[in-house]
Amino acid sequence: METNDRSRIGEQYSLLAEEAQRELNKVQQKIYRIGTLRLLLFAAGVAGVVYYWAAGWAIVAGIVLVTLLPFIALMKYHNRLFGRKDYVEKKMEINRQELAALEYDTSAFDDGSEFTDPAHLYTFDLDVFGPHSLFQYINRTCTQPGKQRLAGWLNKHLESRDEIKSRQEAVRELAGELKFRQRFRILGLLYKGKAADENELKAWAESAVLFRKKGALRLLPWVVTGINAVCLALVVSGLLPATIWGMVWMAFVLLGFGFTGRVTKMQAVYGKKLQILGTYAVLLHLVEEQPMHSPLLEKIKSDMGGERQTASDAIRQLSRLMHELDQRNNMIMYAILNGCFFWELRQIMRIEAWKEQYAADLPRWLNAIGEVDALCSLATFAYNHPDYTYPTFGDRPFCLRGKALGHPLMHRDRCVRNDIDIEKRPFFIIITGANMAGKSTYLRTIGINYLLACVSAPVCARSMHLYPARLVTSLRTSDSLNDNESYFFAELKRLKLIIDKLQEGEELFIILDEILKGTNSMDKQKGSFALIKQFMTLQANGIIATHDLLLGTLIDLFPEDIRNFCFEADIKDNELTFAYRLRPGIAQNMNACFLMKKMGIAVTD
Repeated sequence: METNDRSRIGEQYSLLAEEAQRELNKVQQKIYRIGTLRLLLFAAGVAGVVYYWAAGWAIVAGIVLVTLLPFIALMKYHNRLFGRKDYVEKKMEINRQELAALEYDTSAFDDGSEFTDPAHLYTFDLDVFGPHSLFQYINRTCTQPGKQRLAGWLNKHLESRDEIKSRQEAVRELAGELKFRQRFRILGLLYKGKAADENELKAWAESAVLFRKKGALRLLPWVVTGINAVCLALVVSGLLPATIWGMVWMAFVLLGFGFTGRVTKMQAVYGKKLQILGTYAVLLHLVEEQPMHSPLLEKIKSDMGGERQTASDAIRQLSRLMHELDQRNNMIMYAILNGCFFWELRQIMRIEAWKEQYAADLPRWLNAIGEVDALCSLATFAYNHPDYTYPTFGDRPFCLRGKALGHPLMHRDRCVRNDIDIEKRPFFIIITGANMAGKSTYLRTIGINYLLACVSAPVCARSMHLYPARLVTSLRTSDSLNDNESYFFAELKRLKLIIDKLQEGEELFIILDEILKGTNSMDKQKGSFALIKQFMTLQANGIIATHDLLLGTLIDLFPEDIRNFCFEADIKDNELTFAYRLRPGIAQNMNACFLMKKMGIAVTD
């Protein structure tokens, strides 16, 4: 059944990519034909004008009209064809990317390396960011707010059952909207423009207006326009020499330069960043047109609405104003428009008027884009994994039950699945086992699925039920040369952080791998016993993997609160094999000496 579902999804992506390829071929043929026809019209127009030049201006004008008007119409159609070509090329590209992703090739997607933080509570240990990471595997965002939102969700997972379930409903709904998700992603990627940070756009919206607050400046463009209109009427009636009007016009041009510096500064700081709003307007319109049913999606959509006009119309208006302001970069147009209408000042005040009217709404609109973009990523992840399951959530006390959990980043053909069962608080699972037997992989499997569950994504499991406490791990603590910090001290800091959080009353789910690795065996053993006892006193839950078999004796002190499991290495006929299956009890077989002998390293019995 799972194989059939994956095949169906692969076939769907292949079909969409092939449809896009066929449409691309047709569009390219049309572009060639229209280009040829435009060339012929242009050549015919030039030839006709040259041939009939002596026949009089009426015939020449007729030839120009007959050739020029169709030429302009074809030029507009040609541009639309190029736009369609870009769209179907991107559609073909993203569907081929999804086909590759089904086979674990996610190199085409942003890996979020900039969010990597070795000091984070769990993301560094679980490979959430960076090459071949969970973020790269999930990420299908096409906007900066969306990328930031998705990274934020993974950096700080939800701890409220109701919030998780609400987002989960939205993910379920969008998972079934393949056409909407792909159109959203294509448009976002196609017109991405300059990357603009969400905070920069909000800073612009919150910045003070410079010109509209002065009444005299608000009247000035109308005064200039009125004087020019009067001068034009007087020149036409013969009451004013045209040279006088020219001098007045030039005076207005020179006066306009007094505002140019401040307008240029604003345009330099925000102009390029605000151009991204044209893309956001398209995406907002797409969301406005899409029926939404889950409470979270309905709320996002309602946040986009306004009493005056839709979010997409408002942002499109601002984008148009910013593009029109770019006309000032053409010096001839700048001089003409400024001299006649004081256009530059008029335009910047129109932008300021937009800011006064809509600045308070802009953060909500940016948030809506980011939320939908990030939700589409989770929905695509869900769509691509029909064999995954949505977890269920319980009330207190803590519980974590999962059947056949696998690591989502491991190839399905090599992934060995295992169970977990934590039924109460406090409760710890102690896992012992040989090197390479699968302990660390199991810890990461539990951690990554726990994180997926708490960000409302489906999990790689047959079933999963949990109580969403805060996840904390210590699997990959490293030393820091820059901070003059030893490996052991770095680990102690992480353990102290965990103890502090527990003492402050926070509910944690703790995953530790080989605690106190940086000290001698006897000291490590004594410290490990003391640490686990303190965890029990503080009502903690978690999993600890260790090579120290004596930690398994803690079950004698806490028979109801600790369970021992192991991953065994089996040696048969002088060969080492691993089943990677979680077994009850304490490990019996260690393999370090065996492997050393196999490598030719002498070991004294």
